[in-house]
Amino acid sequence: MTVTLRRRSPKPRDLTYSQPYHVLGIEAGDYRLLNDRGRPYLYPSRLFKIIDRREPGEWVSELGEDGERYAYPAPLNAPGFFEDFFDGKKAAVETFWRAMNEQLAGAGA
Repeated sequence: MTVTLRRRSPKPRDLTYSQPYHVLGIEAGDYRLLNDRGRPYLYPSRLFKIIDRREPGEWVSELGEDGERYAYPAPLNAPGFFEDFFDGKKAAVETFWRAMNEQLAGAGA
């Protein structure tokens, strides 16, 4: 899935207007993107318009108790994965970048 910001705004500061962003995953309906600083942060989906709806076939998609959607590649789908990533745990960091390389390589296909 590829998105772009709906409007030019000073926030979020780490994203560029008109720049397409590949959605790395969906968490409670929000989009996880690699921002301009190369960090995988969550952003509210309402900030974006979808320019390509195709999602990777390897995403594991689930609905939460309130109907919110979660979708990630299987290696990133474990509870607490991104907490471990941001805590700098080696296994999570290596797993993230391996999964992202695979996902981004397939995005251009």
